[in-house]
Amino acid sequence: MEMPDLNIGEGVELVVYWIDDHFGFFLDIFSDFVDILISGLRDGLMFLPPLAFTVITALLVYFLTKRMAGLAVGTAAGFLLIDSMNLWDLAMETLALVLSSAFIVLAVGIPLGILVAKSEIAYQITKPILDFMQTMPSFVYLIPAVIFFGLGNVPGLVATVVFAMPPAIRLTNLGIRQVPVELVEVADSFGTTPMQKLLKVELPVAVPTIMAGVNQCIMLSLSMVVIAAMIGARGLGYQVLVGIQRVDIGQGFEAGLAIVIIAIVLDRLTQNLTPKK
Repeated sequence: MEMPDLNIGEGVELVVYWIDDHFGFFLDIFSDFVDILISGLRDGLMFLPPLAFTVITALLVYFLTKRMAGLAVGTAAGFLLIDSMNLWDLAMETLALVLSSAFIVLAVGIPLGILVAKSEIAYQITKPILDFMQTMPSFVYLIPAVIFFGLGNVPGLVATVVFAMPPAIRLTNLGIRQVPVELVEVADSFGTTPMQKLLKVELPVAVPTIMAGVNQCIMLSLSMVVIAAMIGARGLGYQVLVGIQRVDIGQGFEAGLAIVIIAIVLDRLTQNLTPKK
């Protein structure tokens, strides 16, 4: 007895085109919002000359990390190196894309992680979806993103958001669930409301774990910049892609080095902003 052919791909394709046909208006609104977010952040980052931006950023890093001079100096040196390679504008475009992606991921992922931590039903529903999102090859996300949003930064951001969302949800859920039972019982004994208990007990205790999710979100967003360039996202990822297409080792290496510098700065900054347990 032959097994019936199941063409799952056709079914998924029909769903994607049905969404595009029936919700195109809302997708256009979302696309406009994301485009304004990315371009506004990019213009803000490029408002100052590179040297002034570097000095201000290094000072902010110095004070935000409780006077870690080494990290501030390393940040300044890294940004000056990027400028010396004539990659400043592309680096700011990449940084704008990464920060925009991280903002959307955290704005959605942290509240969803809290919901999942509070509801076992939501946890059981969300868990296989997150498994699917994390294990599906990232290139697959590019196809529906192009259908819904065309080419450019917007589909690149959408694909990045889908790829970077699971750690934010999982680690927020984990942080809330790991709050000691004794603290929760003490809060209950004082008659706190669920919102008071969340804001004054659970979230403060869970901050280190949630910040680990923030760190992972940013790192995964940066890892997507080259892949997103395949569907028109601009920035350093596009420069790497052009280097691959032309077999230009120097161009690809310089753009890759700039991505590494940004990744190291953001990684060290988020790690040092995390309160120690």
